[in-house]
Amino acid sequence: MKSNNTEKKEWRIALSGNPNCGKSSLFNRLTGLNQKITNVPGTTIDRKVGSFLFEEHKAIIVDTPGTYSMAPHSHDEEIALEIFKEGHANYPDVIVYVADQSNLRRNLFFFGQLSQLGVPMVLALNMVDVANNKGIKLDVERLELELGVPVVQINARTGMNIEKLRELIFKSTHTVHFDFGLPENVDDEEISTRYARIDHLLSKVQHVVTRKELVSERLDKIILHPFWGYVIFLGILFVIFQTVFKLAEWPMEWIESGFGLLSTWIKNIMAPGFIRNLIVDGVIAGLSGVVVFVPQIAILFGFMTLLEDTGYMSRVSFIMDRLLRSLGLNGKSVVPLISGAACAIPAIMAARNIENKKDRIITILVTPLMSCSARLPVYTLLIALAVPDTYVLGVINLQGLVLLSMYLLGTVASLVSAIIFKWFVRIRSSQFFIMELPVYHPPRLQNILTTSVNKAKTFVLEAGKIIFLISIVLWFLASNGPGRKMFSHSTPINLEESYAGVFGKAIEPAIEPLGYDWKIGIALLTSFAAREVFVGTMSTIYSVNSEDDYVSIRERMRQQINPSTGKPQYGAAVALSLMIFYAFAMQCMSTLVIVYRETKSLKWPLIQFVYMTGLAYIASWATFNLFS
Repeated sequence: MKSNNTEKKEWRIALSGNPNCGKSSLFNRLTGLNQKITNVPGTTIDRKVGSFLFEEHKAIIVDTPGTYSMAPHSHDEEIALEIFKEGHANYPDVIVYVADQSNLRRNLFFFGQLSQLGVPMVLALNMVDVANNKGIKLDVERLELELGVPVVQINARTGMNIEKLRELIFKSTHTVHFDFGLPENVDDEEISTRYARIDHLLSKVQHVVTRKELVSERLDKIILHPFWGYVIFLGILFVIFQTVFKLAEWPMEWIESGFGLLSTWIKNIMAPGFIRNLIVDGVIAGLSGVVVFVPQIAILFGFMTLLEDTGYMSRVSFIMDRLLRSLGLNGKSVVPLISGAACAIPAIMAARNIENKKDRIITILVTPLMSCSARLPVYTLLIALAVPDTYVLGVINLQGLVLLSMYLLGTVASLVSAIIFKWFVRIRSSQFFIMELPVYHPPRLQNILTTSVNKAKTFVLEAGKIIFLISIVLWFLASNGPGRKMFSHSTPINLEESYAGVFGKAIEPAIEPLGYDWKIGIALLTSFAAREVFVGTMSTIYSVNSEDDYVSIRERMRQQINPSTGKPQYGAAVALSLMIFYAFAMQCMSTLVIVYRETKSLKWPLIQFVYMTGLAYIASWATFNLFS
């Protein structure tokens, strides 16, 4: 048995529980913004770690993924449960087990398994309001006596009894004395025996006063409807993308103005030369082209968090499962595909939970077609160039409508591709998708703001590193050329004669049928590192050797004239063609690396790159010719 030392200065806390028990909400409540994502060594699995101070103690909390049992059904679960093995670096001093009070029977099964570790435990009963609505009454003192560990009722959403929980964590020296069953070799008979013991325990501490239909159940009759469920989902997406454009408009203008003032200030205080050009035309121009889209990223993720916080996203997974299974995909493909709307990398990793290998391969192949957040800066830049900021029927913003259509296009493309791949990667069997639907909750402003800030910060830091390096390299290539002395800027070099111009001209014949010039060709090459680099690249290209005051990337691109036609270079045909290209093309080196790591074969990332690039080329060519 592991004993606690009450004089310890740093404690290791494991936060455990079933899925949808409010564990993540409690983690956010305990740690606030003092949390980070860490990678499990030797794997691609991420783990949430946070900390908080209580009196003279420091608690390091590891948020373990929600699971129903200590018997893992996937490699992910095996890694996630390794924290409970003796000798692990994060082996806990205390386990805080979060249980849904409205469904204690199921929650106590995993609790019983963890209790056999001999680690001091605290049982945090969450969702008290849901239990009350169901008429479930619980004798907490009797339950605490029966189990032999501290029990506290909490509300992770409102913060009820969180301070009491903190106090119990550092005072808990008790391990569970209730007999849940044998520690190993849990077969069907033993599972039944354990549940019988749990039922006997609950008969002493819990009773149901009445059973009335919850608001969640009444809402689900509409939201999970075979027809109206999809209509409501599309309506919600429509509102989100309309709002993304309108709410982000002012902060984007403020950011552009801020970079303009910064650029002008640097030009005024520094003498002309290599260093000033590097800072103004390289670093500032590159970063400003992407940072300006942070408001849209934050607002979009804020809405996604709101939908998840209320319990609606679980319903989306449920109704999408019907459609996916009709296309021959595994129901478990829902989670990776929906996750792909944020980023393809964790979405592809989430496909590990699909036991059927062929279903998993198809999911991995089509997930990158879902429009991820990296495409958002590209879409919004090009939409601003090609689509007028007008309203349809007086209330529907046309730009927001086009943005919604791009996300729907990615979804349709992934589903159609799945149907096609079904004929090449034969699926022998289908599996059922099992998902527990949480009750609806009012959204929490703090959680929405925290997630939006974290996502925006991650976007800036991760994309910013790549853009910073590429902007410097690109500035160098665009400021120097063959036969020119390095860093000689007494006479600015013509961009076409620079190294960047040479590269762009070399690939121009291949992309000319799409309506692209050699400058766009440079951006296509650099954005293979990450799609959002396209914006930073265009900003750098149009800033090099420019003596004008700071002008936003959108204005610079609007001002470009095609010398052969005398018309704007980025008219509707070119802008829409580029949007289609980035909707389909595999412009993400990191995704290809992850696909290789997940499939342990070069075959699948190669197939993925070829089919997505081919699809992008053909669709972009057709779009350009259609709108020319």
